[in-house]
Amino acid sequence: QVQLVESGGGLVQPGGSLRLSCAASGIIFSRYVMGWYRQAPGKQRELVASITSGGVTNYADSVKGRFTISRDNANNTMYLQMNNLKPEDTAVYYCNAAKYGVPFWGKGALVTVSS
Repeated sequence: QVQLVESGGGLVQPGGSLRLSCAASGIIFSRYVMGWYRQAPGKQRELVASITSGGVTNYADSVKGRFTISRDNANNTMYLQMNNLKPEDTAVYYCNAAKYGVPFWGKGALVTVSS
């Protein structure tokens, strides 16, 4: 059974930092494209960043230069380092694993950026 478990969300002030983690089980993690998505209230879910099995990364324009995605294949874990957070980054952040077009999702972690 595939499980993706996010952790590290919380409340942070504008300009602050948070690090999200996604622990994966039930898949051969190193073979999957991994990604972080987010969904703000009243908005559609959007891609934040993705990383291929070979470590090639892709970022939404809104987070380039502020967020860094990484993965640890030995420990089946993906990370999202978020710096210089803005109120518009407030959302539920979801971990995604995909292979051959079949996606798996975590339950999400809430990130709130507010003073």
